[in-house]
Amino acid sequence: MDRKQLTEYIFERYNANAEYLWISNPDFAVFRHSTNNKWFAIIMDIPRFRLGLDGSEIIDVLNVKCEPYLIGSLRTEVGFFPAYHMNKDSWLTVALDGTVDDDKIRWLLDISFEATLSKKKTK
Repeated sequence: MDRKQLTEYIFERYNANAEYLWISNPDFAVFRHSTNNKWFAIIMDIPRFRLGLDGSEIIDVLNVKCEPYLIGSLRTEVGFFPAYHMNKDSWLTVALDGTVDDDKIRWLLDISFEATLSKKKTK
């Protein structure tokens, strides 16, 4: 799944538009809940070496929030990295270069969306 397809999917599935918040990084797209403004996904373009990969070519990546146990297991797979510029205990970076299956990306987006919803208070 590439950046354009992912942006369209996020809009269709979660009714969230991309927000471009940084002048210094005009292609970094943030997606947030309309109810609580919490971020659930960020699409960025960064040099490969920032992920510990060889080369300085630009790669599109997705940051999602998920449980630490899941992060630990996914980081052993190709295409998954410690979160770029986010808390590495609760966020994960996913390469958007075809190495990660589209269904797995959709599944992780669902997890991130749920993890960032406002918690309902119980009495």
